[in-house]
Amino acid sequence: MASLVSALIGVLALLLMIPALVPLLGWANWLFVPLALVGAGIGSFAHSTSARNFCLGVAAFGMLRLWIGGGLL
Repeated sequence: MASLVSALIGVLALLLMIPALVPLLGWANWLFVPLALVGAGIGSFAHSTSARNFCLGVAAFGMLRLWIGGGLL
């Protein structure tokens, strides 16, 4: 059950990050990266690691986007 909740949170965070790819909307990743990390935290209670790893990948993608944009763009 924790794996399913974690995967759903990861998909939600990824879908919310898509508009944040637009220039000048990168600041929104400050909201969605912690959401993905919460999903990874929930996924750590699951028996399988696939949902946790997916959430960590989503968080890494958001952090990369923040790094490229200088934290704001």
